[in-house]
Amino acid sequence: MIYADNAATTRISDSVFEKMLPFLREQYGNASSQYSLGVKAKRAVELARKQVSDAVGAAPSEIAFTSGGSEANSWVLHSISASYRNDSVHIITSAIEHPSVLNACRALENTGVEITFLPVDKEGRVSVGNVASAIKPHTKLVSIMLANNEIGTIQPVAEIGQLLRKKGILFHTDAVQAVGHIPVDANNLQVDFLTASAHKFNGPKGVGFLYIRDRLELSPLIFGGAQESGLRAGTENVAGIVATGYAIEECVGEMQTVSEFLQTLISNIMAFVSKRIPNVLVNGEAGKRLPGIINIGFDDISGEALMHLLDLKGICVSTSSACTSGKNEPSHVLLALGQTEEQAKSAIRISFGRYNTIDEAQTIATALCDAYEKITKAKL
Repeated sequence: MIYADNAATTRISDSVFEKMLPFLREQYGNASSQYSLGVKAKRAVELARKQVSDAVGAAPSEIAFTSGGSEANSWVLHSISASYRNDSVHIITSAIEHPSVLNACRALENTGVEITFLPVDKEGRVSVGNVASAIKPHTKLVSIMLANNEIGTIQPVAEIGQLLRKKGILFHTDAVQAVGHIPVDANNLQVDFLTASAHKFNGPKGVGFLYIRDRLELSPLIFGGAQESGLRAGTENVAGIVATGYAIEECVGEMQTVSEFLQTLISNIMAFVSKRIPNVLVNGEAGKRLPGIINIGFDDISGEALMHLLDLKGICVSTSSACTSGKNEPSHVLLALGQTEEQAKSAIRISFGRYNTIDEAQTIATALCDAYEKITKAKL
């Protein structure tokens, strides 16, 4: 099998897995317990909090552990809306956000919250000017992702953050796809909330974190005990949290080398494919895109058919976000770029990770071209 869907999830690092194992077996204490086994677990959680905060330019007290990005995104959107329940609430987001943001916003619309879904340009970029124009007197929150999960386009979050900080409007960024892959500094981005998920940077599934600037007030996500400073009750996922700390530390430490390697894989595959397939379209902004993601479309070809033919050869790629695949609907991201439904359904996403090889990239390129030619011949 060749796995090239790292934007959906990543393989856990071998060294991270080894660091995690003791907290599933020998050191399994409850981090809220007062005896030594629990104290050791608590210390491990706080070490991970420090590792995470160092990786994103934050203070340890500004990090709250969650079950992942979707939970954290919903937490911010619903908490901010609820805190202004006696006032009119307006939230600004973009048309290409992850479903965990878009669907949370649609749910809030049903409760009377006003939502503005900003358009993007043909490269998938949000305009800072459009953000400024959309601001209203009752705008309470803006939520713009740092990097898109389908096309990899990196948004001008720092510029948007500068604008909103001057206006005193809270700013949230879904950085799930970016953390561990490009430099992320919460202070430089001037965001108030930032979400991330460990399984996107070679950690385990089911754990992530939320950055909350200067301990800004959020209503508790889950009521119960005093875990996570009273913000998220429930026994801590100590093993997952430990793994998150080591995974983000490892990825940030190797980021430059891995980024250059992933860009080489993308360049190699596109150089080969573009010679054999006419009019192949690269979706997203070439100069400001995550290093390991390439989203490509084809004339009058089903991306789903290509994906299944590659799957028969043991190659894993996707047609859209893992959270929306299987619905046989065109990608909302590609539609927002101005593509037709047919064009949006023609695309596949290849996303490489640190464990891929140049040989694998070449195998994918050859198999992709063969699959394309097989489909086109069958249509004649």
